[in-house]
Amino acid sequence: MTYRNPAPTVDIIIELIDRPHRPIVLIERHNPPLGWAIPGGFVDYGESVEIAAQREALEETSLQVELVEQFHVYSDPSRDPRKHTLSVVFLATATGEPKAGDDAKAMGIFESWRVPVNLCFDHDRILRDYWRYRHYGIRPRLD
Repeated sequence: MTYRNPAPTVDIIIELIDRPHRPIVLIERHNPPLGWAIPGGFVDYGESVEIAAQREALEETSLQVELVEQFHVYSDPSRDPRKHTLSVVFLATATGEPKAGDDAKAMGIFESWRVPVNLCFDHDRILRDYWRYRHYGIRPRLD
């Protein structure tokens, strides 16, 4: 009997703490699914989710991030059209100028009122949960 398991991924909401309003960094994806996304990617075999988050942030944004907290896990089987994934989402801080790298076609810095609408995956839900937590201290519900 063969078992199928969801693939572990990480997403990193990076706040630029050296700028007014602590905007976040989003990438425009170079590979399908196309659109804007929270930086992140797959966890490599033998790698912790924390190391994966720091690696993916560096690869996609050229930023050395400080992980602040593990925010939430998103695991809806339909969250990624490519296959069933689960994402451990981290909140992180960084300073400096992000640069698009790895599979990032472009880089954007966004305040809550300027986030693009063409977000990939379930990143619209993740960012709604994040802004609610950041502004009101309310954590995402478990559902």
